[in-house]
Amino acid sequence: MFRSLACASALFLAVPAFAAETVSVDTYRGVVDVPANPEKIAVFDIAAVDTLSALGVDVSGAPQNLYVDYLQSVADKAEDLGTLFEPDIEAVHALQPDLIIVGGRSSDQVDTMRELAPAIDMTIWEDVVGQGLARLETYGKIFGREDKAAELRADFDAQLKSARAAVADKGTALIILTNGPKISAYGKAGRFGWVHSTLDLPEAAAEISDSTHGESISFEFIQTVNPDWLIVIDRLAAIGQPGENAKTTLDNTLMHETKAWKNDQVVYLNASDIYISGGGIQSMMRTLSDIEAGFNGN
Repeated sequence: MFRSLACASALFLAVPAFAAETVSVDTYRGVVDVPANPEKIAVFDIAAVDTLSALGVDVSGAPQNLYVDYLQSVADKAEDLGTLFEPDIEAVHALQPDLIIVGGRSSDQVDTMRELAPAIDMTIWEDVVGQGLARLETYGKIFGREDKAAELRADFDAQLKSARAAVADKGTALIILTNGPKISAYGKAGRFGWVHSTLDLPEAAAEISDSTHGESISFEFIQTVNPDWLIVIDRLAAIGQPGENAKTTLDNTLMHETKAWKNDQVVYLNASDIYISGGGIQSMMRTLSDIEAGFNGN
């Protein structure tokens, strides 16, 4: 339950005045009118914090733990608003935000937040790159930073071009996520499938393409598929939990027989970037940079 929800409910009558000037923007739930150039914003979506930070927009309030190191300075400066799953309603009300942004893990909070201030759901899910770039454009429009958004888009396009060149004609890849000793594989339609589709990177196992949440697999499966490249995401590392790391999990006889392992073509991504803040403009560029470096042998 929300922290002190009963106590906070009495405060809802004192909702802050909304800005007179508005702008219509696309959100995950359709077109919404929001205040133009809001001064105080509360953000409960890490991908949104990522992109807003890149645009130079100050985040007034956010969850204290953002899980990604490159955004920790943003959290340190912002008011602590609880967590993605349990927002501190009293703290949000005390902040008197002009706009509240939710998304992903906090998307179901949007109706509650609308009782406090204008709130939008900016979830990025089905199309990570397409929606991520759309969010960049939308935030540029809301905060009057269209020029900066266009500059970041150009930077992304350049990084994408460079990463595509790095993976071109280098064989097939299998994207896997480790969770301690457990392993899941992701195809084009999966959560991390944008790596295949955006980079034109051939799949080693096309039969898992329809699984959005990934498919539990065995080491025997990886041995049989025998990818040229393995792209690895360590969930425990992403969420800061103890347990067997990905390199330990994968270091076994069956893996040693794969082309990827024999040719030292196992790319370990920064797990927090792609798993936690996926769709943020910085996250996407950092992931593409990691892939480029890995395929270039760096």
